[in-house]
Amino acid sequence: MLKIDMHTHIIPKEMPNWTEKFGYGDFIYLQHHRDGFAKMMKGNQFFREIEENCWDAEVRIQEYAAFNTQVQVVCTIPVMFSYWAKPDDCLDLSRFLNDDIAQLCSDYPRNYIGLGTVPMQDTDLAIQELQRCKELGLPGVQIGSNINNENLSEPRFFRFFEACEQLNMAVLVHPWEMMGMQHMTKYWLPWLVGMPAETSRAICSLIFSGTLERLPDLRVNFAHAGGSFLSTLGRVEHGFNCRPDLVAIDNNVPPSSYLGKFWVDCITHDPKMLQYVLDLQGSKRITLGTDYPFPLGDLEIGKFIEDMNLDQGVVEDIFCNATMEWLDLNKEDYV
Repeated sequence: MLKIDMHTHIIPKEMPNWTEKFGYGDFIYLQHHRDGFAKMMKGNQFFREIEENCWDAEVRIQEYAAFNTQVQVVCTIPVMFSYWAKPDDCLDLSRFLNDDIAQLCSDYPRNYIGLGTVPMQDTDLAIQELQRCKELGLPGVQIGSNINNENLSEPRFFRFFEACEQLNMAVLVHPWEMMGMQHMTKYWLPWLVGMPAETSRAICSLIFSGTLERLPDLRVNFAHAGGSFLSTLGRVEHGFNCRPDLVAIDNNVPPSSYLGKFWVDCITHDPKMLQYVLDLQGSKRITLGTDYPFPLGDLEIGKFIEDMNLDQGVVEDIFCNATMEWLDLNKEDYV
C-alpha cells in the first residue's frame, strides 16, 4: 500500500546568514558544528540542535524505508516563516526556501512533494510568491496559524485564500508563535497546550469569518489533527448557538456543518482519539502526517493506525488517498 507522509519539515543544508545580509533581526541560520548535526541559530542565539535528517534527502529516504513509506510531503520549519521581517526580505527568504524544495522534488520526483512558503505579512507579495510556487510545480503552500498575532479571519487575508482557490493550490495550516508563550514557559507548555489551541484558533477563524463558506473549493489541511478544535467542537457549537450575537456575526452557518469540508492530519498519538476524529471527519479527510523529524511527531509513521484493525479501505484513505485528493495529485504517479 502506498504511504505518503504529508506533514514533514526540511531545511536547506546551507543558507545565507540572513541577519548579516539584511542587517537586522533574528533570522535562522545553521552552524554545522559536528558531523551530521547543526545548530539552528536565531540571530546570535542558539535555538536548537538538529540532525542531518532535517536536510539530507538520502538519509530521509532510508529512514522512511524502515516504515515502508515511499513519499514525503516536505515544507519548511515554521520558525523560517519570518512574518515579522520586512516584506521584501521575507519574500527573498521565501524564494530561497521554495527554490530549494522545488529542486529536491525535481531530483527525487517519486519520493518528495513540496509545499512552499510565502510572505503572509504582505498579501500582494504572498500572492505573487504563491503564483511562483505553482510555476515551480509545488501543489500548495504551508502557512502559520496566525500572522503576527492577527487571526486568519482578518479581511486582508481573504484575497490570499481566494487566490489559493483560483490557482488550485492546497494549504497546510501549521501552528506557530503559540498564544500565551510568555506566560507558560515551563514544562514545554507552548508545544503541549498552545499548539492545539493555535490550530483551533485558525479553524474557528476561517469558519466564523465565512472564508470557508465563500470559498467552497479551497482545500485546507490543519496540522496536528486539527489541534483542539474537534475535541471541543461541542463547546464551539454551543457558543455559536447561545451567543450568535458574538459568534455568528460574519457567518450564520453552524461550525459542525464544515466537518468533512477540510482535512486534518492523523497526529493524535492516541487510537481512541483518532477513532473519534474518524467518526467526525471520515477517512477521506484524514491524512497520514508525522511532523518528522521532530520528537513531538509520530516517528513510527502510522504504526498505531496499522494496529487499530481498521478496514483496509479506511487505512488506504489515510495513508494515501486523502492526501492525493487534498493536493489534487494522481496516486499512480507515485506507485
